Amino acid sequence: MINKNEVNNALAAADKPIMVDTARQLLEAVDEWLECDVIGIDTEFVRERTWRADLGLIQLSDGLNVWLVDPLKTGGLDPLATLLNKQETLKILHAPPEDLDVLLYTAGAVPDPLFDTQIACAMLGQPLQMGYHTTVEWLLGIIIDKGQTRSNWCQRPLRPAQLKYAALDVCLLPIMQRQLQTKLRDLGRESWLEEDCARLLTRARTPADPEQSWRRLNGNGRLDGSSLAILQALAKWRDQEAERRNLARGFVIKDNDLLTIANRKPRSLSELSRLDILHPKAVQLHGSHLVTIVEHVFEQGLSAETPAALGPEHRKLMSDMRKLVKQKAVELSVDPALLASRRELESLILLPSDEALPERFLGWRKDIITTGLVALKSAHDQ
Repeated sequence: MINKNEVNNALAAADKPIMVDTARQLLEAVDEWLECDVIGIDTEFVRERTWRADLGLIQLSDGLNVWLVDPLKTGGLDPLATLLNKQETLKILHAPPEDLDVLLYTAGAVPDPLFDTQIACAMLGQPLQMGYHTTVEWLLGIIIDKGQTRSNWCQRPLRPAQLKYAALDVCLLPIMQRQLQTKLRDLGRESWLEEDCARLLTRARTPADPEQSWRRLNGNGRLDGSSLAILQALAKWRDQEAERRNLARGFVIKDNDLLTIANRKPRSLSELSRLDILHPKAVQLHGSHLVTIVEHVFEQGLSAETPAALGPEHRKLMSDMRKLVKQKAVELSVDPALLASRRELESLILLPSDEALPERFLGWRKDIITTGLVALKSAHDQ
């Protein structure tokens, strides 16, 4: 049962958020937050041209108050780590992966323990990627304006409409958490959410491996061995350069240009220039690094093995697996993607028989779906 007074109080708090603009105010606010059993958290950031998101605002709410922390004014956010790490305070976020990244970088910690309202909704039969505003409407029957979604949160001063939007994005999270927790408990799925949230935190704390960056480039499976070795080295170099300069990958060198260099294998600056893919300034800035990478692959005689891919012989197995996932999803009244996505099924099909199952297929999913999927694969491989 929804308590309308609680909802109205939370919405009223969004009309008069508490601004946290100084280092001292932040310390005082953290002391208040540490007294909370649960607290909702959201962040607003800009990430268009940079490697790391530029944090513009942090919103927090206990359901009675809303605090808006301005990191451009408070300075360092280290005090916030005390709250994020406190095990006795449950932190509530909606679709948090990007929030986790920006909080880890700026505050040095991720919100643990975590309650992801988006995954909780998926475990109750809603679409896996349901947005916050749709969630609020489904769960509480409230329509929230989305007009400030594309705001520049790093530009000052922030307008009143932006502050109201930011406050509304967090003020209802504690109420939503209680509603979702009750529904999950009634279905015996609380442990499902705890497991998936713990997995999100582990992933957020695990640094990206630049050695694997080449896998994100579409078309890598069409390269020969030496070209793929070049691409792997180029992608690793680009990640390191992008992080060093805090630039998005595409603002260092675009994906298609990396693929072209890997295919054409220029071994001198003149050969690289004749490819006519890079601006002369880019050739001047990066050209020597790029041709050195290509030359190194040739000198060392390096060759990479083309990644495995599904073939026609896997078509029926994939079809059978997807049917099983859909059947189990119908039985549980959940989005099939919550159990296993097509990409995850592909990775399972291509997994060598002597390798351990991906962690995603263990835990609560093991008895529900994994055992059946592995049986289908075993039957296919015989």
